[in-house]
Amino acid sequence: MNAQPDLDFIKYLKSAGGDTLKKCYQCATCSVVCPLSTDSKPFPRKEMIWAQWGLKDKLVADPDVFLCHQCGDCTAYCPRGAKPGDVMGAIRAFAYTHYGWPSGLAKLASSSKGLPMLVAIPSVIILVLWLVSGGLVIPSPADFSTHGYQRFFGHWDFYWLSKNVFYIDAIMLSAFGLAVFSVCKGALSMWKGMAEHSGIKSNFRPTILQFTTEFLWPSLIEIVRHTRFKECKTNIDRIQGHLPLMLSFIGLFIVTVWSATANDVLALIPYFKFLHGPMSAMNPVKILANVSAIAMIVGVGILWSNRSRKEKEEGTKGSFYDWFLIWLIMAVGASGLLAEIARWAGLAAPGYIIYYVHLVSVMMLFMYMPYTKFAHLVFRTLAMAFEKYRESPYGKNILNS
Repeated sequence: MNAQPDLDFIKYLKSAGGDTLKKCYQCATCSVVCPLSTDSKPFPRKEMIWAQWGLKDKLVADPDVFLCHQCGDCTAYCPRGAKPGDVMGAIRAFAYTHYGWPSGLAKLASSSKGLPMLVAIPSVIILVLWLVSGGLVIPSPADFSTHGYQRFFGHWDFYWLSKNVFYIDAIMLSAFGLAVFSVCKGALSMWKGMAEHSGIKSNFRPTILQFTTEFLWPSLIEIVRHTRFKECKTNIDRIQGHLPLMLSFIGLFIVTVWSATANDVLALIPYFKFLHGPMSAMNPVKILANVSAIAMIVGVGILWSNRSRKEKEEGTKGSFYDWFLIWLIMAVGASGLLAEIARWAGLAAPGYIIYYVHLVSVMMLFMYMPYTKFAHLVFRTLAMAFEKYRESPYGKNILNS
């Protein structure tokens, strides 16, 4: 094989947590102890040698990179301290930047150097729209008690669409739309690369229904149940953080859908007008929202504690990629709860400032999703679906047997 190493890629891996890469001498201990590795598709041994050789194109198209849960078993048993789990994490970090669109934004989200700009972009956008909307006025205690944050961007008399909803939808749907387009573009590119990497023909494919029922849905069920996480031993306590975090996002998704439907659609009908306005603390949806926010903070707190302990015990230094999403989710959960507490306490000025921070952090979560560990949600699911696909009759129809 005529290897064409990418030296910049190797340098990136070393800077993103894979600085121990060169210690690997291919003893295969990592593949033997990994509970997720199979006899036919062992990892991370082959990924370690590809990374040492700088074979970027092979690694970003390798589904096994995304099947790794970075549980730490391979790192714990590595006799040379090469830390294969951290190297795999660094490869994934590069892959999300590689598949990210637009590339400039993806690169900005790849290191701490871009953090000031990552914060500044949504901060300026929301502040400018807040000024343009005429909503940058602290309400009286009476108005704050009645409307909460529903007039953050001001008020107009158009019955069918409130001013606040118009501005928030414009901000969040634009950020979410950018993320969806980016992640779909990256997912299609990744699937094409995995298929070519595996030698699978493109003219023998399942229907959308077959793909969903046979490959995608089983992968989603497996993820929700945390089946593979439970097979890992060294860092088995990571499931204590991941599970409440996952459930919190499901809960908050339900809350968001219901709130948008009830407050901005059903409330327009005179009979359901009572649905308009801030929810009471005893509303079941509000209870779900608060429980989900607490679960989010608890889950992130556990992951934060586990990562800090791991870095201390192993003497490693966490990368920006490892910490950015943790900080961001904590900002979303904490600012949301603090904004609600400020409303209960009738503190309009602090509440509006906190709510502004909350909007900025939510916009960051949406807009930067394809370039952070949040991208696991898509790319790992896709890799798991591809794993099932390549073992099916579709995947067996290969170019080179």
